[in-house]
Amino acid sequence: MTISGENVQSTVDVARNTIASAFVTGIGIEVGALHNPLPVPSGAKVRYVDRMDKADLYDQYPEMRQYNLVSVDFVDNGETLLTFTNNSQDFVIANHFLEHCEDPIATLKAFFRVLRTGGVAFLALPDKRFSFDVNRQRTTLTHLIRDHLERPVTSRFEHFREWPEFVEPHFGRVYETTEKIERRAHELMNKNYSIHYHVWEPSDVYEMLGYCADEQGLPLIIEYFLSKDDEMIIVLRKGS
Repeated sequence: MTISGENVQSTVDVARNTIASAFVTGIGIEVGALHNPLPVPSGAKVRYVDRMDKADLYDQYPEMRQYNLVSVDFVDNGETLLTFTNNSQDFVIANHFLEHCEDPIATLKAFFRVLRTGGVAFLALPDKRFSFDVNRQRTTLTHLIRDHLERPVTSRFEHFREWPEFVEPHFGRVYETTEKIERRAHELMNKNYSIHYHVWEPSDVYEMLGYCADEQGLPLIIEYFLSKDDEMIIVLRKGS
């Protein structure tokens, strides 16, 4: 893994769109933009990818009806991006998406598969310490590797069980018994609700990226890593 530039762990308060203006060029895609797409610089062209079209997204997340969701150009699984050919995109934007992926290592592989050499992946991730995931255990690299090698089904229920136990109480839903927690977990799992499967602090993300580069062979250069308040903003470039 190569780390370039002077901006790793910068404390400068830089907005997402300012960072994007420095790194996002050409033609690319944004995965899971919903109502908050990243502004891209003039001259860049972005198309939107989601697992459902706009109407179905409103049905899946009725709480989103108050927002204007972007129009989805490609209905595709953002974790695999099988609609897109190898080396076809100048950028992939995925803000607050990777934590929703059951196999983040495979997802990063998919991003780098579709990126052209020199292209960038622009990622934003929540820092669990400052989010509704604060009471959950950090996802270890060992856990991520297991999910990647043994497939995510091995830990799927474990993730869904954490949601009603540790997350939903932040929104006023408290389940008094183990039975009620597990019933709610099964309900969410059967609905394929998009939870945060994995939760990280900055050091965990560095470790994951290092594994992807050193052990999985991704030509991964960290161009920018900003850890500020409740969010991590990361720009990864595809090397040769």
